[in-house]
Amino acid sequence: MLSRAKKLYTPSLSKGYNIVFLRQVQEIVLIMNIRNIAIIAHVDHGKTTLVDALLRQSKTKIGKETEAAGLIMDSNELERERGITIFSKNASVVWSGVKINIIDTPGHADFGGEVERVLNMADAALLLVDAKEGPMPQTRFVLKKALAMNLKIIVVINKIDKPDARPPFALDKTFDLFVELGAPSELLDFPVIYTVGKQGLAGLEADVSKMQDVTPLFETILTHVPAPTGDVNKPLQILVTTVSGDSFKGRIATGKIYNGILKAGVEVAHINRSGEVKKYRPTSVMTFEGLGRVDAKEILAGDIVAISGIPDINIGETIADANNPVALPLLDIEEPTVKMTFSANDSPFAGREGQFTTSRQIRERLFRELETDMALQVLDEANGVGGWIVSGRGELHLAILIERLRREGYEFQVSRPQVILKEIDGKLMAPYEKVFIEVPEIYSGVVIQKLGGRHGIMQNMKVDGLRQSEGLSGRTDLQSKSVLGTTFLEFFIPTRGLFGYRSEFLTDTKGMGIMNSLFDKFAEDYKDWKDKERGSLVAHETGVTKMYGLLNVQDRGVLFFGPGVEVYKGQVVGENAREEDIRLNVCKEKELSNMRSKNQGLDEHFNTPRTMDLEAALEYIGDDELVEVTPKNVRIRKRVLDENEERRKKALGLAVE
Repeated sequence: MLSRAKKLYTPSLSKGYNIVFLRQVQEIVLIMNIRNIAIIAHVDHGKTTLVDALLRQSKTKIGKETEAAGLIMDSNELERERGITIFSKNASVVWSGVKINIIDTPGHADFGGEVERVLNMADAALLLVDAKEGPMPQTRFVLKKALAMNLKIIVVINKIDKPDARPPFALDKTFDLFVELGAPSELLDFPVIYTVGKQGLAGLEADVSKMQDVTPLFETILTHVPAPTGDVNKPLQILVTTVSGDSFKGRIATGKIYNGILKAGVEVAHINRSGEVKKYRPTSVMTFEGLGRVDAKEILAGDIVAISGIPDINIGETIADANNPVALPLLDIEEPTVKMTFSANDSPFAGREGQFTTSRQIRERLFRELETDMALQVLDEANGVGGWIVSGRGELHLAILIERLRREGYEFQVSRPQVILKEIDGKLMAPYEKVFIEVPEIYSGVVIQKLGGRHGIMQNMKVDGLRQSEGLSGRTDLQSKSVLGTTFLEFFIPTRGLFGYRSEFLTDTKGMGIMNSLFDKFAEDYKDWKDKERGSLVAHETGVTKMYGLLNVQDRGVLFFGPGVEVYKGQVVGENAREEDIRLNVCKEKELSNMRSKNQGLDEHFNTPRTMDLEAALEYIGDDELVEVTPKNVRIRKRVLDENEERRKKALGLAVE
């Protein structure tokens, strides 16, 4: 079709061709020279690294600061620290005269809201699979979404340079996953590319020595990715999939033009979720070039655009022709499964470290987040206490939000994460997840035991790799660990059963286990949940921790602080070895006297305190505790700081909240 269109456009106007006809043919050529492709994969399978290679080898202009920062697409500070993609991003490259719009998507299921909406902009997807691990739980998640939208899939087997890489295994498992997800026959015949994203190499065979650059990947994209199907002659229709803020241009809406032509300075209609139509004249119409946005006079159907000048635009809404506004279907996003309560900080140290500390400031920031995160929900508490119930797709989803807020200067406190219960057919239903675990065989027993105690049901178990020696059967010493196989476990478990388990899992498996979870469905809830297996060590008074006081109490459990740390009455300073809470004095100083001993203090040993970061604190706390979050510190505290007040409430049968 492209060659035919070019031939039609070649003759000059002197031969009698109609100007309108030639203009239409030119528009067809421009649309055919666009490709929209998303990069989807499991966490840490190399999406962002491969996109960086595509940007660099296509000679895309990259700023010096971005180049020096490492991964180009992981522009957010949190993304660089954690090594995962959290926010979807747009970029474009030009290869052989064709503009390729690239969408880098998150791989973690907790950020599924990002994945679901940005896939609407793509016409095909690159599915990255690790050559050693094969398809993983989030591979299933993102592929399921892509197949539901009938996107053309190009399978990329990445990291084939690993010493233990097994490309045939990864390819076979990927094909099995396509079949399991019910992919139509035309999508089962997918093209396959083998890559080493870190080195910027790609090829049609799994042989690194034959690879020179990523040209084979570019050629496969141009061959197999279809051009956009938009019609420039229909009224304008743009589905907004991302909204960002700019200090100069205000709210910027990003989306794909499904039909029509977007022209700078021409009035458009904004159709909100309620169906109301308002007309605006955009202040800026931009398209993507490389990593940035550039102003354009007009942009045709099929391209991805960014528009400013519509003040109340939100994700999922439509920008349409002013004279003939027709709305596109609203984006349908899966509902949240985990919630927690946010509130203003009321601890004795409140207001010391944060820039934004009032209820009004925190509330405004939370509701502003709704404009860019479709998977998030924020509600004012019904009891009038002044808090907000924030719901998300998982613990990580909410933990990232909390971390972003504290880095922006906000100070607040949050409650223990709780699952969201639903009533279905008169029964109380709770979210359940599928958990996929890969662990050395020597540690599989303790994992099965712990998950069984958390109401997990094992659905599948297999051991990959036999013992190298027949005589090692049944051995559990260190010598046998290196020759035992790897156990793969699959559990069906309540989401609530996973709260606080990830840190236990790392400890039980000596850091050698891999665990991934994926929301499955709502099922009947269990009633016999325990709050916490162990109690807390709570500071008896406000002051600065002293070595003498810490040494006296360290045998009671595991401490969270060393000496010289300021604490307040009611703050949790450690984990008790028993079930109940204990109030103790960690600020106690040794009384001085004139008596001295030669060996005094030499035999005293202070155990290394446990570091409690944000995620560890959220996993640890019980229903009667809160996490105080400030830009400088993360503290755990009791809801009721005073011990006598707490006892009074319990005696009266009041909830300690």
